[in-house]
Amino acid sequence: MPRTMAASALSDALVGSDQQVDSRTDHELVAAVNAGDPDAFDALYFRYRDWVAGLAARFTGDEDLALDAMQETFLYLLRKFPGFRLTASMKTFLYPAVKNLSIAARKKAARYQSSEGSAEALERAPAPPAPPGGDDLAAVLAGLSEEHRETLLLRFVDGLSLAEIAVALEVPLGTVKSRLHNALAELRRDPRTREFFEQ
Repeated sequence: MPRTMAASALSDALVGSDQQVDSRTDHELVAAVNAGDPDAFDALYFRYRDWVAGLAARFTGDEDLALDAMQETFLYLLRKFPGFRLTASMKTFLYPAVKNLSIAARKKAARYQSSEGSAEALERAPAPPAPPGGDDLAAVLAGLSEEHRETLLLRFVDGLSLAEIAVALEVPLGTVKSRLHNALAELRRDPRTREFFEQ
């Protein structure tokens, strides 16, 4: 697969170019990329770039690092072609790559910054940025374990099904259900977020 396809798609991350929405399914786009259609890869890129960038920002806590991780994620995807088979949803496939590349970008950046902090702090994902007026919610989310926060965000922010979350996290479905149940129970118990559960 020529690298010019990656360059054209990835350069748009910086200029914010808009692309016409491609109505083909992800599986059809993957088949087209496998057949050598560079526009199909561009369509996948434009379809998932905002989601990948947002997810990377959650893991890195830094916009520039998130863009770096986004670029690396799409290069990772590009290297899978030709011959790539999409056996799950694209989000399920991309999630582990985004997570691992984001953590790697954060570690690399930390090497160039002050040596304060421990390796353990690098492994823990930063809390998601607070939405406007959502300081209480952000604080409660930051207090959840990484596993509970990750499961909760994948379900309600990223819209993945429980089965997709299980595949993305490489854990049994029962574990996903348990983590989600426990995370929601913690939110219900906390006075700062209890109002979201009252009708």
